[in-house]
Amino acid sequence: MRTYRVITQPAELEALRERLLAEPVLGVDTETTALDPYRGHLRLLQLATRSEVFVLDLFVLGRQALEVLRPVLEGERPVKVLHNAKFDAKMLLHHAGIELGRLFDTMLASQLVAAGDMAKRHGLADVVERYLRERVEKTSQLSDWSGQLSSEQLDYAARDAEVLLPLRQALIEKLKELGLVRVAKLEFECVIPTAAMELAGMPFDVERWQTLVEAWEQRRAHLEEALRRELAQGVTQANLFGQVEINVNSPQQVLTSLRQLGLPVEGTSEIDLLAYRDHPAVRLLLEYRSVQKLLSTFGRGFLEHRHPVTGRLHGDFHQIGTPTGRYSCSEPNIQQVPNVPEIRACFRAPIGRRLIVADYSQIELRILAEFSQDPKMLEAFLNGLDLHRMTASWMFKVPPEEVTKEQRAIAKTINFGLMYGMGAVSLATRIAEVRDGVGIPLVEAEALIASYFEIYRKVAEWLRAASDTAVSLRQSRSQSGRLWRFQFDPTDREQVAAIQRLGKNFPIQGTGADILKRAMRLVYEALRPYDAQIVNSIHDEIVVEVAEEQAEEVAHLVRERMIAAGREFIKTVPIEVDVAISDAWTK
Repeated sequence: MRTYRVITQPAELEALRERLLAEPVLGVDTETTALDPYRGHLRLLQLATRSEVFVLDLFVLGRQALEVLRPVLEGERPVKVLHNAKFDAKMLLHHAGIELGRLFDTMLASQLVAAGDMAKRHGLADVVERYLRERVEKTSQLSDWSGQLSSEQLDYAARDAEVLLPLRQALIEKLKELGLVRVAKLEFECVIPTAAMELAGMPFDVERWQTLVEAWEQRRAHLEEALRRELAQGVTQANLFGQVEINVNSPQQVLTSLRQLGLPVEGTSEIDLLAYRDHPAVRLLLEYRSVQKLLSTFGRGFLEHRHPVTGRLHGDFHQIGTPTGRYSCSEPNIQQVPNVPEIRACFRAPIGRRLIVADYSQIELRILAEFSQDPKMLEAFLNGLDLHRMTASWMFKVPPEEVTKEQRAIAKTINFGLMYGMGAVSLATRIAEVRDGVGIPLVEAEALIASYFEIYRKVAEWLRAASDTAVSLRQSRSQSGRLWRFQFDPTDREQVAAIQRLGKNFPIQGTGADILKRAMRLVYEALRPYDAQIVNSIHDEIVVEVAEEQAEEVAHLVRERMIAAGREFIKTVPIEVDVAISDAWTK
C-alpha cells in the first residue's frame, strides 16, 4: 500500500480542497462509530487520488472540515468512487447535509456485471479479489472507531479508499464489455434518492398498530377454538378428560382430521384445499392460517423496527435486490406490507402533513404493448380503454358494456399471467380462484390461451421470440441493457422451460424496474423546492410525504415526473400514473 497522510490540522484543508478539485476522479470512504446514522458519528473521511491517500480525523478537525470540502464532495467533478455508496451518502447527508455529487458505486457495478448471479458476493473484499486479484483485510471493520485509533485502523481505512480507483477502472471495462454503461448510470443516479428515502423513514402509528394486533390475536384465538371443535367432529378417540387434542398448526394432524371428516384431500396447502373451501372446517382453517401469518410477519415483533430516535420505520432498501433490478427491502420489509386498508392505515403522515401515493397503471402491460407493437393492445391503450374489459370482449365475443365481472377477472388473469409464461394448468387453477373454486377443464384453459393469442398475434410473436432468444443466447436484457445471463442444461426440458419463462418476463419486469429507478431520480430532484420527501418505493409505486398546503401541487409534479421517466423507455404507448393524496398509505 502507498503511504498516506493523516490530516488533523484545519490549516491544511483549503490547500487539500484545491488539490482534490483538480482531480478527475476520487476514491471516497468513511469510518463511523455505528452503522445507524441516527446513532453513530463520522470518525474518518478517506480520500484517494491516483497518487495519494488522505485520511481526515473528523473528531479532531470537526464538522468544519466537511464544510471546506463540500465543493469536492458535492460537485460533478471529481467523480466520487465509493463501495456501497448508499451507506456513506446517508452518513454525510445526515451529519453534514452533504449530498454527494456524481458518483460511481463499485458494489452496484459489481452486481450489474454479475448479470443475475445472486450467489456472487459483493462486499469490497470479494469484489477486489475477483477483479484485481488482491486481498483486502477487513478485520478492523467492526473495531471501535470512537477512541484512540491504532495504526492498524488507519492502515485499514487508507487501504479501503486506495483500492477504489483501480477497482473502478476494472469494472468500467467489464461494464463496457457487457453493454451495461446505460444501466450503470441509471443505478448510480438512484443512490442518493435511495439514501434519502431510508433516512426519511416511513411514518408509523404505533398505537393504531397495537390495537390492530390485539384484534388479530383475539380473532386467532376465536378461530383456533372454532377450528378445533370443527375438526374434532371426525375424531372418535378423546383423552382421559374427554377432550380431543388437535394441534391446528400440525399439517399431519389437520390432514388426518379432515380425512376423518370425509374430505378426500391430498394435502393441506391452499391449493389442495381450494376445492373444499365451502366446508366449515376448511373455511376456518384458511382464515386461521391467514390471521396466523399476519401475526407472525406483522405482529408485535414488527414494533421492534420502530426507530427509537425518529419513531419511524427505516427499511434497508437493496437497490439491486433481484436479477430484474427491482428493489428488495429488509429490517423491516416495508414492501411486504399487505395492501389491506386496516393495515396500511397504520402508516400515517404526521399532523400537518399528507402522503402522496403514486403508482404506474398497468406498466408491465404497457411495456409489453411497446415491445410487441400489437395493434389490438395498442388500440386499447391509445384510446384509453380498459384493456381487461376489451380483452374479455374480444375473447368472449360480447360487447364491452356486456362484459361480466367474472369475464373481466379471467381476462385480467390471462393478460398478466401469459407474459410470465403461465400455462394451461396454472390458468385453470387461477380461474378456479376467480370463480370461487369452480374450475374449468384443461382443454378449456388451452382454448382460452389459443383465443388470446389469436387476438394478440404480435404479443404471441414477441413472447415466442423473447423465450427463444433467452434459450439460444443464454441471456436476456431490459430496455436499459440490464443483463441476466442464464446457466442451464439444454437437455433438461424443465430447465429449458424455466428459462423460456424468464426470457418472456425479464425484459418486461426489468424495464419496469428501469422506469421506477429513473422516476426515483426525477421525483427526488423535483421535490427540492418543497417541504416533501420520498418515504417508500414498491415496484411501480412511489410514496411521498409532504406539507399539507403543498400536497396538491407536489402530487401534480410527482405524476409529471413519473410519466416523464416512463416516456424515456416507452415511446408509443401512453403512460398513466394514478395519484392519491391521503392521511395514510391508502389509495
